[in-house]
Amino acid sequence: QIDMDIENGEVLPVEDKKVKKEEPTVPAEESGDRKDAGSATEGVPEVKVKMEPEENVKGEPIEEKIEGTKVPEQGVGDAKIRFPSPVFSSRPAKTSLMLSELSYRTGPTIDLYPLENYTFDSKPPEIKKDKTVTDRLLRMEANYKQRGRRETVEGVLITHDHGFPHVLLLQINSAFFKLPGGRLRPGENEVDGLKRKLTNRLASIHEDFRPKWEIGDLLSVWYRPTFEPYHYPYNPPHVTAPKERRRLFLIPLPEKCLFVVPSNLKLRAVPLFELYDNANRYGPVISSLPQLLSRFHFNINR
Repeated sequence: QIDMDIENGEVLPVEDKKVKKEEPTVPAEESGDRKDAGSATEGVPEVKVKMEPEENVKGEPIEEKIEGTKVPEQGVGDAKIRFPSPVFSSRPAKTSLMLSELSYRTGPTIDLYPLENYTFDSKPPEIKKDKTVTDRLLRMEANYKQRGRRETVEGVLITHDHGFPHVLLLQINSAFFKLPGGRLRPGENEVDGLKRKLTNRLASIHEDFRPKWEIGDLLSVWYRPTFEPYHYPYNPPHVTAPKERRRLFLIPLPEKCLFVVPSNLKLRAVPLFELYDNANRYGPVISSLPQLLSRFHFNINR
């Protein structure tokens, strides 16, 4: 007697009915694929494969231990080959060590205090040595012949307004901005010179009310290769003797202090987003401050 099955409207021969159908023993994800295949696999006898423990060439079984995230080892003669695995191991995986070494790290921390914590006053005007930029460059050229390269130091003072960092800038007239600082005297080091310049520009004439300046990290170094207004954050390779070296230092501010500014200058708190990519208004040095300060973590004190 011939048994027949009907599938998709066709008469097909069926395998011997004596073959007992068994449930698949493959993993769940594979069995799901087989079920989706329909009757293409129906009637096919399942073969159970008994998995024996692996042995090395010496005929010894290989032991595997579950110890968190480990790497199994299989023996090949006297050598061992390591196969990465998220579960089995005989020693810690290198990836877990790398993740611990690459843990999140913040940069140096700067304490910022509200702008309203500081008091502002004025003092007698500062005597201007130059009326125009051209006059200043001519004077710089004359000093270069006598003293050599001009060494300039400037301070970056940061506060916050409504939780956002602001940089304190000196405004001359209505359109020119600069950082507080100036030229070093011959033989004067940058720390003493910058403290002297900050006191002249921002501190009271009375010593008891002057802030105790702290000189922080060096943020950047700029060079003026010729007696022109252009500065670069490197010394051009064709220039052997730059005419000016300009160094910017971070100045951590105390929680409260008094700023006293010459009456012909104005001290402005300018937000970082105003400085960013705004060289047309602030020049390339000041407009680079958002990038220079991005490596710091700002601790906003209310």
